[in-house]
Amino acid sequence: MRPVQAPKDAHSVSAELDPAPELKVELIAPPRLAMTRVSPPRPRGASPAAGGGENNAADVPLLTPQLSTQETANAQREANASISIAEKNLAAIHNRKLSAAQADLASKVRGFLADAKDAARTLDWDSARTLAKKAQVLSQELVSTF
Repeated sequence: MRPVQAPKDAHSVSAELDPAPELKVELIAPPRLAMTRVSPPRPRGASPAAGGGENNAADVPLLTPQLSTQETANAQREANASISIAEKNLAAIHNRKLSAAQADLASKVRGFLADAKDAARTLDWDSARTLAKKAQVLSQELVSTF
């Protein structure tokens, strides 16, 4: 801000000041936004409800890899070994005071163990092996923090 000299008299004030120009204000409405679809469109065709609802969950094919007998036996052995190691690691820290991060990690290990056991119950040994391995790795990481 710059200082302004005080006017000497009223006549000199009106001579120095120009009247403010009149500004014309035009308000323009913003353009309307086009709505975009957030989810993909539904497929066109016969819906399950249109078929009378006779499809059961058992009728829906599961996409699981077909393992040979040897691969299934290996997956079962590896899943059981990983589950055992993860459970032993959880037992080793059972009565210890856990930080928030350690408690979160222990919760994740328990979740993977539960999911691995569920997969084993359904004889999905490939998924059981993968989930059990995740539980094992996280449990080893948890034990190493002590």
